[in-house]
Amino acid sequence: MARHGPDAARLVGGRRAARPLRPGVAAHPSLALICASRFGTCVATMTYAGSLPFLLDPWGMSATEAGSIQAAHNLAYALSLLVTSWLADRIGARRVFLASIWAAAIAFCAFAAFARSYASALALFPLVAVALGGTYTPAIMLVAGAVAPQRRGMALGWTLAAASAGYVVSLALTTGGGTVLGYEWAFAVSAIGPLFGAVTGTLAVGNAPRAAHGVPPGGASAKGDLLAALASRSSVLLTLGYTAHCWELMGMWAWTPAFLTAALSDGPLPGVLAPALLGVVIASTIHVSGMAATLTMGAASDRWGRRVVLIAAAGGGGALSFTIGWCAGLGPGPLLALAALYGFATLGDSGVLSTAMTEAVPARHLGTLLALRSLLGFGAGAASPIVFGWVLDAGNPGDGLPRHWGWAFAVLGAGGAVATVCALLLPAGGAGAAPRPREKAEPESP
Repeated sequence: MARHGPDAARLVGGRRAARPLRPGVAAHPSLALICASRFGTCVATMTYAGSLPFLLDPWGMSATEAGSIQAAHNLAYALSLLVTSWLADRIGARRVFLASIWAAAIAFCAFAAFARSYASALALFPLVAVALGGTYTPAIMLVAGAVAPQRRGMALGWTLAAASAGYVVSLALTTGGGTVLGYEWAFAVSAIGPLFGAVTGTLAVGNAPRAAHGVPPGGASAKGDLLAALASRSSVLLTLGYTAHCWELMGMWAWTPAFLTAALSDGPLPGVLAPALLGVVIASTIHVSGMAATLTMGAASDRWGRRVVLIAAAGGGGALSFTIGWCAGLGPGPLLALAALYGFATLGDSGVLSTAMTEAVPARHLGTLLALRSLLGFGAGAASPIVFGWVLDAGNPGDGLPRHWGWAFAVLGAGGAVATVCALLLPAGGAGAAPRPREKAEPESP
């Protein structure tokens, strides 16, 4: 990994810098290319979810079968995060990132070309997830290692915002294009995204130094060092906070579109395009606001500290989780505005949690701790939509779209509450303090 601090010698693309990264993603071309790669690759992520309304009848799927494809994808993604994050510590984030972006492009092209039934999608979509998992943590590590601490929140915010932009494009393509031209067309056009992500990612890091993280030889001392990093107060609180954040965020992503659809389905959208337009409006409301959050909250944490922003975002998201489910009758304008604020708050702490973790643990153990964090976070994120559904079923008679959503959203609010407590307990002089330089890493041999 590259050196940190105001005189950082290397950036993501391997060029020298005379001064720290200036505000804005265009301050260095390689950071812009990393963001472009994340955008393109993440177009693959929401393709199945956005196409689902158009797949049930052609593929003869029950709701349980349809859900099993997404569940298999989520499980494969979580396991991939665990393995690839660990690998990034051992063989370098650059190598894992390059292998994963090209594997994602190939796997998604195969999915787009051959997924034409429940069985084929169940086999192919988890393979896409395995490849996608290897693009996340290495990208965070590459950017964190290339950017001075004073600008790292902003840089990681841009990186995550680029992923959110990919989600928006994916949902817009599949909900709108699926209605007009069919899911096959939507799959084919979506495949351009991961190919674009592979090319731009290669341009971003192709000439970068092959940085390793200086993992010391095995033995009691090395194990003790890792255990100390795992058990540190900041590491534990950030991991618990991220797990609670994922519980709330992934439950929100899974169920807020259905909630808004139920609340707005009798609205003024015209004619046969109403379902497609409603899907685009809902996707844009949730994910564009989330993109705005990652763009702004990372920079805010650079200025006011990670802890302050984590408290504000987690507290705001939790409060909205406890509120929005009771507001279905507000009307389209106020409800969409509230949903946009909800999307902003629940994603606002995502990049800041990652930034704080890069500063709270030694660089040589960063991949391992991110792997553990990802396993716990995505495990919680996989469970929360199920618990939400149980509570929703218990509070509704089961005849048509649910009418009572408040208690189900309160289940997600519990995650926001836990994340807020974790942020409050962060040490004032630790991960929540002003950004500080991190240790230098040893260069990896070619």
